Amino acid sequence: MKKLLILLTGVCFLTSCKNTAQDMAENTSNQTTLIKNVMEKETIYQFKVKDLAGKDFDFASLKGKKILVVNTASKCGLTPQYKDLEAIYEKYKSKNFVIVGFPANNFASQEPGTDKEISSFCQLNYGVTFPMMSKVSVKGADMCEVYKFLTQKSKNGLQDSEVEWNFQKYLINEKGELEKVIAPQVLPTDESIVNWITK
Repeated sequence: MKKLLILLTGVCFLTSCKNTAQDMAENTSNQTTLIKNVMEKETIYQFKVKDLAGKDFDFASLKGKKILVVNTASKCGLTPQYKDLEAIYEKYKSKNFVIVGFPANNFASQEPGTDKEISSFCQLNYGVTFPMMSKVSVKGADMCEVYKFLTQKSKNGLQDSEVEWNFQKYLINEKGELEKVIAPQVLPTDESIVNWITK
């Protein structure tokens, strides 16, 4: 009886050790997965949006390019920046650089028009040829998914930010990662942007 008791105790101990080892292995695996998920930054390539013409625009098509994302407005004191945006786009588009504009009506209702009206305004007044997306919200409860990525460190891995006004610029590197945030008042032709494009 005593031997049986010792044998049962030994079996229980071994089973307990085995279960503990399995639990530890599972916990370690779960923690590794969690850490990996936290450390893996999202990229802009995961997003598909609509352009001003209502066609699908896939950011994955821009892999390998530097991307300047900017929220625009037609009735803003900064609206003349369209001219500078078009100038740097024309100058550097052959060097793996692209601008993607997102009209937004978040600031003083300065982009009230429809997508069609915005398209006409951009063409007639500034000859815009860089890709322009359908109007979105860049802040608040209805913020679009692209701007959640751009403004939340948990998604972009770089920093939290808030879109301060029309024509704030987000610089995305060739890997689709957020690299720099530029204030609305800084002109697109500023050396901080040109140096980033050309480096």
